[in-house]
Amino acid sequence: MALHEEPLIDHPHLRAGDLDWLRALVGDWQMLADLTFSDLVLWFPHTAEGFVSQEGRSFLALAQARPSTTQTVVHRDVVGDRIRADLKPMVERAWRYQVETNSSDEGRPAPARLRVQAVPLVRGERTLGVMTLHYSTIALRAPSRLELVYQQCAKDLLTMASSGRWPDLGQEFAGYGGAPRVGDGLLRLDVEGTVVFASPNATSALSRLGVSEALEGRSLAGIGAELRRAVGGMVDESEPLMLTGRKAMRAELEAHGSTVTLRSVPLYRAGERFGAIVLCRDVTDLRRRDKQLMSKDATIKEIHHRVKNNLQTVSALLRMQSRRMDSEEGRSGLQRAMRRVETIAIVHDSLSKGLEDSVDVDELMRRQLRLAAEMAESGRQAHTVVEGSFGQLPPDMVTPLALVITEVVANAVEHGFAEDPEHRELQVQMRVRRRTDAAGRQGLELEIVDDGVGIPEGSWSPGLGLQIVQTLVRGELSGTIEWTPRVPAADEAVTATEVGVTHEVGVADEAGQTAEPGRQTAERIGTRVVLRAPILSGLS
Repeated sequence: MALHEEPLIDHPHLRAGDLDWLRALVGDWQMLADLTFSDLVLWFPHTAEGFVSQEGRSFLALAQARPSTTQTVVHRDVVGDRIRADLKPMVERAWRYQVETNSSDEGRPAPARLRVQAVPLVRGERTLGVMTLHYSTIALRAPSRLELVYQQCAKDLLTMASSGRWPDLGQEFAGYGGAPRVGDGLLRLDVEGTVVFASPNATSALSRLGVSEALEGRSLAGIGAELRRAVGGMVDESEPLMLTGRKAMRAELEAHGSTVTLRSVPLYRAGERFGAIVLCRDVTDLRRRDKQLMSKDATIKEIHHRVKNNLQTVSALLRMQSRRMDSEEGRSGLQRAMRRVETIAIVHDSLSKGLEDSVDVDELMRRQLRLAAEMAESGRQAHTVVEGSFGQLPPDMVTPLALVITEVVANAVEHGFAEDPEHRELQVQMRVRRRTDAAGRQGLELEIVDDGVGIPEGSWSPGLGLQIVQTLVRGELSGTIEWTPRVPAADEAVTATEVGVTHEVGVADEAGQTAEPGRQTAERIGTRVVLRAPILSGLS
């Protein structure tokens, strides 16, 4: 459940803990909706002045809940709306006088099809909101024992909520996966922790653990201890507190291959505990799937780790082979292959450390940019600069993107110095931007710029490295890439060439590989490579 918090943020009349309590209430009040067989709406004054003054006061709906135990009667989403004129007198009376109000008290016709109950929520002697319960009278009939117990539990919880005792911020509430609901199974305990009522679903859930005898009249803590002894498990010291209803918390019981999660809610009246509600749910299939997913994640991580190790072995073999290669061209080719293999190994190393739906690639690409510049065969110094952030990207985008960056940067460093002996340093800048088009589709734009000699004049054809880049950009990234001369700033002397790659993931190619052998570098224009590619997963 979500709370419309905008009217509550920095509210001048709310004290420390008030907003947290309202959040906890809304986060847990599905239980109330199910027990009361009614729709719930939380109302709050529409202005800060209305909190303390009746003059001109109206109310806004901050939250809404629908029951899962019966049909809803409030079909429209009313969160953020002003209160209706026919409901305002009830809510106003509950807010002002801190008394519970029913629609029958307002002079409505007796056979009304819809009844409303307004309950003030008082904390520290101040009204923090009014909860209205909406239920249909058409479905009213002689209630069963199950429904009578539900109604009594609801009455007890409403009494605690109206006095600010429930939920208790210092104890657990239902914000966890696999939390049981009322319909999953309900036990009612007395002050000693003895089961006085067990719903059919609760009986079925515990019977799967091997509890064959009737639950009513037995100690729930005793049942839990018997199950622990039967399976030889260790007993958590705090578990009896939950199973006797003395503490609001949750626990899981496992036996005979089944798992049941339980959640207790102590009941108080006039400051004294007089019983508890225990919700239970059979989560055997859920826990089995969780274990399967954990095993699968561990397996995939291990696969990434082993692939990384194997790739590093391949890289080491290529390095050994290159050292024994007499041909300079052959040695250079092996070193390029080694660089590409190591790039893929680095990506697999990152993936082996976490398996998320998306990968934060900023640190990975910064490292890749630096390594690509260091591994390029230039014999001179190259500086790298990164601007912007990649953010979260799908894992299947990371490997081709890393390869593209490696090839473009290595090409810029290897060919950017040319034959200029005075040109001892080179700067490579990588600028990253995420864009969103009018249709809400996200894309990545990557620009790689260097201050080297630039691309050859006239037509030129890319070498193998840049052909690989083009294939990766178009095939793996579904993007585009282009090489253009860098456009110097107005106050910048034209002394270098700049390379840029544009794509929703920027890439730089071996643009200089086929440069004219005798070309001089009197003017270093630089190259600009721009890569643009869609982020197909639509991650923000």
